[in-house]
Amino acid sequence: MSHRIDPRHPKLRATLLQSAVAVALSLVAADAQEATYSPEFTADNMLKLPEGKIWREWPFVGSLVTPNALNDGEAPFPEHHIVYIDPASWAHFKQTGEFREGTVIAKELTFIRAPDGANEDGSTDEVSGTGYFMGDYSGFEITIKSKAQFPDDPGNWAYFSFGHKPEPYNVTAMKQPYEACSACHEAIAADDFVFTQFYPVLRAAKPE
Repeated sequence: MSHRIDPRHPKLRATLLQSAVAVALSLVAADAQEATYSPEFTADNMLKLPEGKIWREWPFVGSLVTPNALNDGEAPFPEHHIVYIDPASWAHFKQTGEFREGTVIAKELTFIRAPDGANEDGSTDEVSGTGYFMGDYSGFEITIKSKAQFPDDPGNWAYFSFGHKPEPYNVTAMKQPYEACSACHEAIAADDFVFTQFYPVLRAAKPE
């Protein structure tokens, strides 16, 4: 004889609620990954900070760290770099191996974790070993490829910094001059002004 469970039973209702929440969260995550981000500008051409810190939901492409302690105290970016690409451009790159018109690459920075007692080289001794670990967020930048918007910039890439400082970041950012960003990317970046030599996710995804 089969036994029918009363849908009003507390345990069944709790299970159904948990399932519904899990589905809703998965849909939210999928929307964040698949949504096409369109940069917004003010009337005076300042880039607006993306709402909801959406870049943290984008595909991660790579990370690096350049601490002051290993650069005579003068590293240009003495932090961890966490780099993301917008989902639509990620899908395009996997298919073509190229950065499409409208590509957005976001770079967020964190301080190096260096509490009292850090080693002379800036490293810390943690449970997994001695090394460089992430601290708090310390800056945010975006680069955009757009021939329509930046026809005179090298590679049609423009660079924007929302500040090298802890959150909250600046709500708008002005386009950086050539000397600040483009010159280095033009001289050293491996692939269309992008440092793919540091981003294994992009290298692995690029079609043969």
